Amino acid sequence: MNDIQYMKQALELAKKGTGYVNPNPLVGAVIVKNEKVIGEGYHEKYGGPHAEINAFASLKESSTDATMYVTLEPCSHYGKTPPCVDAVINAGIARVVIASLDPNPLVAGRSILKMQEAGIEVKVGILKEEADELNAVFFHYITTKTPYVIMKYAMTADGKIATHTGASRWITGEVARSQVHEDRHRYAAIMVGVGTVLADDPMLNCRIAGGNNPIRIICDSHLRTPLDSKIVTTAQEIPTIIATTSEDRQKCHEFSAKGIQILSVTKKGEKIDLNLLMTKLGEQGIDSILLEGGATLNASALASGIVNKVQTYIAPKLFGGIAAPTPIGGTGVAHPKDAYLLKNTKITILGEDLLIESEVSKCSQES
Repeated sequence: MNDIQYMKQALELAKKGTGYVNPNPLVGAVIVKNEKVIGEGYHEKYGGPHAEINAFASLKESSTDATMYVTLEPCSHYGKTPPCVDAVINAGIARVVIASLDPNPLVAGRSILKMQEAGIEVKVGILKEEADELNAVFFHYITTKTPYVIMKYAMTADGKIATHTGASRWITGEVARSQVHEDRHRYAAIMVGVGTVLADDPMLNCRIAGGNNPIRIICDSHLRTPLDSKIVTTAQEIPTIIATTSEDRQKCHEFSAKGIQILSVTKKGEKIDLNLLMTKLGEQGIDSILLEGGATLNASALASGIVNKVQTYIAPKLFGGIAAPTPIGGTGVAHPKDAYLLKNTKITILGEDLLIESEVSKCSQES
């Protein structure tokens, strides 16, 4: 095996931490000696040992003069655990192959310099593109301190998210819906508008075995969320936040008594200031949000520039109807040249449905 093959193995290990390490990065490590894997590990959960430490714990023989493959530059600072770079040096590793550098400009390259000064050969950039994609959420969060936002919607081939009567279950098939729950497990939070709560009374939980429920965030300017809704009655079991501009103390107290966190946000026009909301959520350690809002919230999110990625599920069916809702509401752009541009598109077939994933070309949080 060569460097690329061992790094692929490290990347596959890193993926095992999906949904359990937020807001930390996904990292995998493989230790090789005499063309044989003698240790491997990954970052398994937030606050737990890092990938390098778990790899050392699994060693089958001495790591002296071995090569370590790690998907992200070893940490060089004290956090919840000691610096991994010191463990690498102390373990007698002769060579370290790294996929991605630490995205924090205050940290990037420090571990490499320290290892080189200790006589370790360091190679950087093997499968960098794959490693960067794996940690897109972490890279965004660590540099902006705001969540990475994925706007997700399911629509028919003629662009409808419901019929003209408002009926929307189910647009996509079971395979696509299962993928949505994988993402609910993967990302830290899920966000909808109060309109979705009133129309569908959703649970917004993760329905896969062993999966983590995302933190539920409801954008509700006037606190119209029903006290007997599933969101409210299960708030003691699943962390739930209502973001509001309302100053009605009595209503706020009623929600707080049910276990809901009320997050006061100022207005931007007649709506919640979504940019300020992202800052407040980022301060709480929420690194990613799956936006499953309706057309109104989707339009506001795009206009405010908080959307980083778009997931479009397309079902091979037609609803028709000029009054049937589409994914993006609001006024929309006036000219084609003003369109929101998408890039790096990836298409996945899920049963009979398609999933189209694209990055948003411009994001105001990063401009």
